[in-house]
Order: sequence, then C-alpha cells, then structure tokens
Amino acid sequence: MRFELLKTLVVEDNRHMRILLSEILRAIGITQIFEASDGAEGLQMMRSHPIDIVLTDLAMEPLDGIDFVRLLRNAADSPNQLAPVIMITGHFTMARIREARDAGVNEFLAKPITARGVIERLHQIIDHSRPFVRTDDYFGPDRRRRNDPRYEGPWRRGSDRAQVRQLKI
Repeated sequence: MRFELLKTLVVEDNRHMRILLSEILRAIGITQIFEASDGAEGLQMMRSHPIDIVLTDLAMEPLDGIDFVRLLRNAADSPNQLAPVIMITGHFTMARIREARDAGVNEFLAKPITARGVIERLHQIIDHSRPFVRTDDYFGPDRRRRNDPRYEGPWRRGSDRAQVRQLKI
C-alpha cells in the first residue's frame, strides 16, 4: 500500500480529534492531509484540492457529516461524487448509522478511534471497494456488503421477496 500517494481530507469540528487523526495518518505514511472544521469547509476544501479519501465526523455544526456526504454524492456542483468517505462517530444509534449509510458513506469508524481502526477502514476502502449504485433515491457505494450463498432469486431485499410471494398468490 502506497499511502504516501493519498490525498486525505479530515473533516472534524473538534480540533484535538483533527490533530489525532492527522497524526495517525502521518504515522502510516500519508503526507498530503487537508483539514476542515465542518462539512461546508470540507466541500470548499475539496473544490480546491483533488482529495482521494475523506474522513468525516458525523456530529458537526453548522453542516454535519451526513449532510456533507449527501451534498458530496448528490449536488450538481459536487467536487468528487465518488470520493470514498469514512464516517467517524461516537453516536451508535442504528437510526443515525442507517441515515449515514443511506447518504452514501463507505465505511464507519467508532470513537474512540485507534490507529488500527483507521488502517483497517483505509484498507477496506482501497482493497475491497464496492461499486457505486444509482437509484431514484440513492447514489453511493453498494450497501450490500456480502453475497449470501443461500440466496435464490433476482432480488436481495426482504421486501422484494415479500412482493414476489404476493405475486405468486
């Protein structure tokens, strides 16, 4: 892995957390690190610099991580709709996690962060990237993480199977 080639953006409102993340990234060889204190500044930074990977906090003001990702994925003037995003959060409600996933986040990293966690998420994004999918209400990485060998049909959602059962009746 040639981390020194990556241009990484850290979007985090907590200055100490930005420093910690930047130091972890430097320790693994990433030298081109850009920082922003909220999502709006992050988007502006991405317009000024070609960013390869984004690490963003979920809870920020005035533009939080989820809104940042939504704009990154869907805005007509998005600087890079395909940029991989690692969402960093201390909020573990499934509703917020689903909301972030549905906005187009690639990976999650729980606080308190560790160097191992950062490295694992970077490897996941680089070595096991998922294709992007566009539907009427979603654009982002394919949310399906694994293939189920027991699956026997054209659709993969539980609601799709229920529809098929209704059609057979």
